[in-house]
Amino acid sequence: MGIDVAQEELVVCIGRMYEDLTLELYSHKTFSNTAKGFELLTTWVSKLSNADVELNYVMEATGVYHESLAYYLSDRGDRLSIVLPNKISNYSRTLDVKTVTDKTASEAITRFGLERKLDNWEPPKGVYRSLRQLTRERDQIVVTRTIAKNQLHAEQAEAYPNKKSIARTKKHIAFLDKQEQEIKEELAQMIKEDKEVKRVVVLLCSLPGIGLLTAATILGETNGFDLIRNKRQLASYAGLDVKEKQSGTSVKGKPRISKKGNRYLRKAMHLPALTAIRHDERFKAIFARIVSKHGIKMKAAVAIQRKLLEMAYTLYKKQEKYNHEYLTKSEGKKEVEMQELSIKN
Repeated sequence: MGIDVAQEELVVCIGRMYEDLTLELYSHKTFSNTAKGFELLTTWVSKLSNADVELNYVMEATGVYHESLAYYLSDRGDRLSIVLPNKISNYSRTLDVKTVTDKTASEAITRFGLERKLDNWEPPKGVYRSLRQLTRERDQIVVTRTIAKNQLHAEQAEAYPNKKSIARTKKHIAFLDKQEQEIKEELAQMIKEDKEVKRVVVLLCSLPGIGLLTAATILGETNGFDLIRNKRQLASYAGLDVKEKQSGTSVKGKPRISKKGNRYLRKAMHLPALTAIRHDERFKAIFARIVSKHGIKMKAAVAIQRKLLEMAYTLYKKQEKYNHEYLTKSEGKKEVEMQELSIKN
């Protein structure tokens, strides 16, 4: 059962594979993305499926809209697989589909589920869900506060500023500051109370530029790296993978990051990368070498973002802290060359 999830509806397609490996997509339907819609969906599926054959539900990890259905199916004991969107989109490009609709998207997901051996989804620990909620809430507060500060600056720069407007804006900014502080304290307390999460946060914070907020964002947005199998997949999930368009000798687009990924995760790596460039000799050397090659500092900074994120995953897998003296000069040069090649700059 392939499910294309939207905010308000679920477009589903049910299919099967025979012993000769031929596929049959034999029914489609649309349900509301509500508790009532979930009940109607499972009732409809039970009428169309063979009780002797195990049924697997497959859906994309689409923001937060898939979560209610995922928890509903998990509580029922149904087999469920949640796939990163980039995997489905890459697979869809291999199909001979000229028109992309919700129906064709659900068909692609169904085909993908039938042709691949997928991992069963397990609900994330409550602490990771809470970390994601809190870090996203803080991000929204920071965005709102930035807007308020810009408004305050504009009001104060007027020829005849309104004192009451300025006072209200300052009061609003102070309120947002208080809310952000409350979230930081709640995050710190939550991490302190969970020994496993605390241990991983300590590992991630050993990296230059990464603090508690960044570590919490990484763990929250990846469900404790539960959806991640390797560094390349992590970079793609964050939208830090490189896309390149070339065809023959006439079409040569500039390589650039795809940005088709988790924007919260990508945004969280920006300031840590700048800090690492300033204060760590290893990252400073990588940055300098990439800039010397093409002269574009932003591309070099993005390369550091990706490197930091990949190293965070490596530390998690190895359960080791970052060692500032790990690489020799020759090894460091080799790593820089490989990094430059990987971002195709």
